[in-house]
Amino acid sequence: MSIPPPPGPQQPEGQYPPYPQGPHAQGAYPQGPYPQGPYGQLPYQPWAQGYSPFNHPAPVNGLAIAALVLGILCFLPGVGLVLGLIALSQIRKRGERGKGMAIAGSVLSGIGLALWVLALATGGAAGFWEGFKEGARDGASLSLAKGECFNTPNGSLTGEAHGADKVSCAGKHDGEVFGTFRLTGRSYPGDDSVADSAGKRCYGLQDSYAMDGWAIPRDVDVYYVTPTSDSWSLGDREVTCVFGNTTEGKPLTGSLRNDETVLDADQVAYLKAAAVLNAAMDSAPDAEYVEDDLPGHKAWAGRVEKALATQAGMLRGHRWPADAKKPVAALIVLIDKSRAEWAKAAGASDADAFYAHYDKGLKLLDRNKTVTARKALGLATTPPPDDAGGSGSGSEGDGAGMEV
Repeated sequence: MSIPPPPGPQQPEGQYPPYPQGPHAQGAYPQGPYPQGPYGQLPYQPWAQGYSPFNHPAPVNGLAIAALVLGILCFLPGVGLVLGLIALSQIRKRGERGKGMAIAGSVLSGIGLALWVLALATGGAAGFWEGFKEGARDGASLSLAKGECFNTPNGSLTGEAHGADKVSCAGKHDGEVFGTFRLTGRSYPGDDSVADSAGKRCYGLQDSYAMDGWAIPRDVDVYYVTPTSDSWSLGDREVTCVFGNTTEGKPLTGSLRNDETVLDADQVAYLKAAAVLNAAMDSAPDAEYVEDDLPGHKAWAGRVEKALATQAGMLRGHRWPADAKKPVAALIVLIDKSRAEWAKAAGASDADAFYAHYDKGLKLLDRNKTVTARKALGLATTPPPDDAGGSGSGSEGDGAGMEV
């Protein structure tokens, strides 16, 4: 009589297959050696496939994993939600694992999708994108306003800009913003084109910020920060115009701003009248010698004559303080005399005649003769250095002439 083995750790009690009884029992089990038990060889069947400790588990559904990842990242919440729902359907049909991941991914993606919809409805997404673009433009525009001063990480205003720290203009600083403007166009026009546009506009803007060119130190020049090709593709079009020292690493001290927010009414009136002549003097033809472009120089002389007439009218029309009346009146006399010579130069028949009247008119506009009036008005009294230019024309704001 065979005795069934006691239940083992992998064989629950009461689940052994029944042993054959009676005369027909022999041959009911496969022939050969039986499994060895504590009571000898036992004629029972080995474990069935479904209970083998070494069977392979069902695979994890790949879409469930993808749904969970997208749900956690909230990068594509709509896609994560769809993948999660598809994964649940596949898991039911195929008997795969990953139901919990699919559910979690669907829930997280649903929450993320709801947040995206809310952000779009309230403008939050637009704000995020603008912030992203501002970060991408770091190294292009300085994000500083007119009148603000800053330091650069390396103390240089040349090369690529890599951010700036806003500081007080009263102390030492690397640069002072005197103007900003935006370029136009869909495609990037190229480095040279951008730099050329920036230079022309920035030199034009400096006069409205620093109305008194005499007050700008000799070692200060104009710099500008322009968009790069990369920042342009993200919508950056801003050019920042900056005053900086021509000696690299040498800081500025104090603000260079002298406009209507800083100057009094008498100073502004005087400088506005001077600016009319400055603009005319700066419009000289490109040809250095009169012989090379007599018509161009005659037209220029006509513009100067008209500017002198306008300047004299503006000076006469203002009520000057007592201590400035006499020196301003003396300047008006010189302006009228100079105007007559420039008018004759504009009508000259040849280069020699032009030079004769041009020289007389220019000498009457000696800048040193304006020092007395400037002192009475509280303006800078040290004339800027003469520029080496053809026909006595100025360049970028400082040239020969009474107030150029």
